[in-house]
Amino acid sequence: MNSDYIIGVGTDICDVARINNMLTKYGENFLDKVFTKEEIKYCSAFPNSAEHYAARFAAKEAMSKAFGTGFIEKITLKSFSVLNQKNGMPYAVFDDNAKKLFDELGAKKMSISLSHLKDYAVAFAILSK
Repeated sequence: MNSDYIIGVGTDICDVARINNMLTKYGENFLDKVFTKEEIKYCSAFPNSAEHYAARFAAKEAMSKAFGTGFIEKITLKSFSVLNQKNGMPYAVFDDNAKKLFDELGAKKMSISLSHLKDYAVAFAILSK
């Protein structure tokens, strides 16, 4: 029998206009509070950067839900980040606190999927053994 199974699933949808407003109003302060340097570098390379930031924001929310914690104590928006493989496929990266929880849950993999349009971004996360 296969020992792989799902520990948690998370999904989130994000309004691109909300992220765009935060970018306009708070600029670098917003970016530094929510996103890693790698995420900022990736997203800012696009003319429609708010869509890419919104997708990553949704992914952070989805991953926190898959962990079953939301954002509490040492698990913050920056505990989770999304990078892309050369083929464009997104993958999750954790800070030390999220990695510790990942290990405590006995997880082996976090699968994520992102999608965005002009108005909305959506993300799914599956935490599995």
